[in-house]
Amino acid sequence: MITYIALLRGINVSGQKKILMAELREMLEKMKFSEVQTYIQSGNVVFKSNVENVEVLSEKIEKGILNTFGFDVPILVCKAATLGQIFKNNPYRDKDPKAVCFVLLNKTPKQLLIEELRKVTFPNEFFEITTNCVYLYCLEGFGKAKCGTNFFERKLQVQATTRNYNTMVKLLDMSAS
Repeated sequence: MITYIALLRGINVSGQKKILMAELREMLEKMKFSEVQTYIQSGNVVFKSNVENVEVLSEKIEKGILNTFGFDVPILVCKAATLGQIFKNNPYRDKDPKAVCFVLLNKTPKQLLIEELRKVTFPNEFFEITTNCVYLYCLEGFGKAKCGTNFFERKLQVQATTRNYNTMVKLLDMSAS
């Protein structure tokens, strides 16, 4: 079995798209995923499956949420090993972890869009773009950042979801046990 991490975007925010984690775990277990664990209410799931295609898994979970809870939720599924590699490649390892975020991309952006975005700068905000993640270092915190998840989605024309340093550490710990 392969260990995966599913990241749901935009649930349980200001009372919108409310999903209780116990109900999400139950739904995923009924879908034949095993060892399902959730972390905090923002939609982080560690699970195991024999399916090897992350797009198939994402679609399956999206359909399950639509059928069970009645709304669409963007889902990014990746192998735990992939998330571990993303974390390991963080160019801001020597910076304050509270200021580091990982904007995870559901597909590789077009090179031209990456090159255009690299020209953009903001005071107190720094980012490095790779094929599957934008590493974001915000000196004033992600909540005040000009370049948040929506910014990167718009500029790179891909779906994205963001997790902070501590959430990444916790998900990787959960997936290792």
